[in-house]
Amino acid sequence: MTAKAHPAETSPDGVPVIEIRDLHKSYGNLEVLKGIDMVAPKGHVISLIGSSGSGKSTLLRCCNLLENSQQGTIKFEGEAVKWHGEGLNRHPSDRAQVTRIRTNLSMVFQQFNLWSHMTILQNVMEAPVSVLKRDPVAVEAKAREYLEKVGIGDKADAWPAMLSGGQQQRAAIARALCMEPRALLFDEPTSALDPELEQEVVKVIKALAEEGRTMLIVTHDMRMAADVSDHVVFLHQGRTEEEGPPEAVFGNPQTERLRGFLSAGG
Repeated sequence: MTAKAHPAETSPDGVPVIEIRDLHKSYGNLEVLKGIDMVAPKGHVISLIGSSGSGKSTLLRCCNLLENSQQGTIKFEGEAVKWHGEGLNRHPSDRAQVTRIRTNLSMVFQQFNLWSHMTILQNVMEAPVSVLKRDPVAVEAKAREYLEKVGIGDKADAWPAMLSGGQQQRAAIARALCMEPRALLFDEPTSALDPELEQEVVKVIKALAEEGRTMLIVTHDMRMAADVSDHVVFLHQGRTEEEGPPEAVFGNPQTERLRGFLSAGG
């Protein structure tokens, strides 16, 4: 793999894009996250792996404030999320802060979530124009640039239903990029795709990693995690069971649970 750029290594302050400390998340009496710590430095790729139900997607959604956590600290570029209430009644207290954080942490979902009544170009342009109030002419130029980057520049005027699953997911990645976020969050971006289409999306994600973009990736694809990650976090039943650089996590797992997970094919 091509050497990655790491802006954090030359940053004067080295403040992580995302920092999480002692994060707890429950649904009623079911505790899903049980004290997670995680840091995503600028320009680094963090992959979250683990079996179904381990808390990976929940952790990602808590990062983006799509889910409320019950305990712990979430910081975005050094700024701590402000909370009101405690426990199951805890929620962010500053709406403007939530909007600012969400618009800087673009999320790519498993099921694409494209608007069926809009063309691909309109899908990519919608949030920058409607949410960020950017100039439509400038946004269209950027949108077309990002569609070219992900390899579907010729599909700008197509409807989502006319595209394959891999093409739709690449459109969703272009839509996330068009927000020009500080970080990209991927929630199982390839799990809904056939193997051939999956590789189309993996290729795009690898190219983004090589550009030095900050990314958090929840994935079942161990090969992709090994190829693109700076750091891999293995979650088990809501806790960090093991973590480290990919060569250590995949090449020399220290815990029986991780060895079992990898031997079972992830």
